Amino acid sequence: MIHSSAVISEKAVLGKNVTVGPFCVIGDDVTLGDGCVLESHVVIKGPSKIGRNNHFYQFTSIGEDCQDKKYAGERTELIVGDDNVFREGVTVHRGTVQDESVTVIGSRNWIMVNAHIAHDCVLGDDIILANNVAVAGHVHIDNFAIVGGAVGIHQFCKVGAHAFLGAGGIILRDVPPFVMVSGHDHTPKGINSEGLKRRGFDSKTIMAIKRAYKVIYRDGNTVEEAIAALNGAEEVLPEVRLMAEFLAKAQRGIIR
Repeated sequence: MIHSSAVISEKAVLGKNVTVGPFCVIGDDVTLGDGCVLESHVVIKGPSKIGRNNHFYQFTSIGEDCQDKKYAGERTELIVGDDNVFREGVTVHRGTVQDESVTVIGSRNWIMVNAHIAHDCVLGDDIILANNVAVAGHVHIDNFAIVGGAVGIHQFCKVGAHAFLGAGGIILRDVPPFVMVSGHDHTPKGINSEGLKRRGFDSKTIMAIKRAYKVIYRDGNTVEEAIAALNGAEEVLPEVRLMAEFLAKAQRGIIR
């Protein structure tokens, strides 16, 4: 269903069973996959490739030019996967030529009210961003991460898979996989054990992740020493290897 008040470019491509509500605007070079739903007053600009069954609530702004003074109108892109929910007032900007020229959002993500995803961000799958989260440019967030309300994430930071960021405060360093942080300065508080149980992680794996956390945060190791210790264990589970690999790639240092 396309509402009569919607403005849709002739250069846009809409899939099957797409719903476009009142006063929506779909610009040039926008591709919307099958089953997408746009409530009222949604704006999507291109170049943007949107997958299937994405739901955009009122006043979302998707694929807009980025807020970067270096941006000079170059052709950049937004790519979105399937089955995402973008709640009221969410804003997502396209990439810049200073990075890979693309902002990427995976599938099955839940982006809550007034969250902002800046240029050149790369989000994986099954992520939750709560209300008023501000994700600065070039940030990478891996699968199943949860970001609490009003968290600010500094540009170029990386958030590992299954990490949990408590509400409020600002992230200035990388957050390793499985780690739970909270407080104004977001200090580490252990691992997200309850979340891992809900996602089917067994007790052996959770215990291994807890031991890895201890190596990183409780044993007085430098990052290099922690990497060596994690990789040098008699049995290295894939989840622990993931943590070691994340530490090795952390360019801003890890949160402490």
